[in-house]
Amino acid sequence: MIANDITFPAHDGRPMRAAYAAPSDGQKHPGVIVIHEIFGLNDDIRRITGMVADLGYAALAPDLYDRDGMRLICIARTLMTLNRGEGDAFKDLDAARTFLQAQPGVDSARIGVIGFCMGGGFALMYAARAPLGVAATFYGDVPKSADQLRGVCPILGGYGGQDRMFAAQGRRLETLLTEMKIDHDVKVYEDAGHSFMSRNSGFLPWIRRVGPMKADYNPEAAEDSWKRIAAFFGRHLGH
Repeated sequence: MIANDITFPAHDGRPMRAAYAAPSDGQKHPGVIVIHEIFGLNDDIRRITGMVADLGYAALAPDLYDRDGMRLICIARTLMTLNRGEGDAFKDLDAARTFLQAQPGVDSARIGVIGFCMGGGFALMYAARAPLGVAATFYGDVPKSADQLRGVCPILGGYGGQDRMFAAQGRRLETLLTEMKIDHDVKVYEDAGHSFMSRNSGFLPWIRRVGPMKADYNPEAAEDSWKRIAAFFGRHLGH
């Protein structure tokens, strides 16, 4: 499906940009919030949002950088919010969930979240504070202690074994969720690097490919991840 650009009310009432895609069969479907990478809401996140909708979900990808000020400052503030575990970005995710639940084709009782890179860190932390049925984090930050994940819903995770900055976090997530007895599916793809599900282009993605994260699209890891998302989200949210 094609994700269309829309706006929805942010936590302070102002319009916030987002991408939205949903089945058009007139039925009620579960909703999934899609949280973007550090690059923001771009064409690749729109592509991913459409793929989530193809699995049978109403998918909403809010632009967490859509606020006043220079873009670099917005990025820095959003990262600081993730590190603190509270702030405007989390409030805007609450607003996105409220908007998604109100859509006529959405079953408001069945909401999940999926995030990538920076968005993966947000997805994991948001899943510990919001009433969600399932969450997925791909190559995102993981808290160092189980205390920060208390109350989390079932979790799916994917990390690249060649990613020297985040592979260990994926293994830590597996350990924490096992200790907490939370239903989960965490996989480290040994031949993949960071951002193995993303097809970003330009200068910054090239820098990450040659850096310690070895960020690059990996078709095998991406295809397997989508199969795992379909199975895990289908089990916990249904279609």
